[in-house]
Amino acid sequence: MYKKILIPLENSTTDKVILNHIQDLARLCQAKLLFVHVADGFMARNQDSLNLVESEEMRVDREYLEGQVAAFKAEGFEAAFMLLCGEPSEKILQVVESEKCDLIAMATHGHRFLGDLVLGSVAEKIRHRTAVPILMVRAPLDNKKTA
Repeated sequence: MYKKILIPLENSTTDKVILNHIQDLARLCQAKLLFVHVADGFMARNQDSLNLVESEEMRVDREYLEGQVAAFKAEGFEAAFMLLCGEPSEKILQVVESEKCDLIAMATHGHRFLGDLVLGSVAEKIRHRTAVPILMVRAPLDNKKTA
């Protein structure tokens, strides 16, 4: 059914929701997993153009992704990661296409219209701009950033 599943992660407790949920589906499909985090802070967005060294935030994000890949590989999954910089929805959509992913599996915060309007919603932007199926799992509203 699915051969390559892209899983956007934000390095927060919200990730646990999709990571726990996706295991059975990925095992059933024998799908490859691609974890993606898009750093979008000032340093991340300007790292290449300003020739900046990797920020502490990006180092932490890289270690987090490496840990997720190691944990899934230890469970028998084929897994890889990409740490990117820029606008999250744009970068995720580019990876979906370039890596030929056939499912996007992501946790959502469950904001309502006003929250999405004010905060923006990566999930909403992706949902409106891709033909690839998306599995969205709503996280509890009390999740906080871990890094």
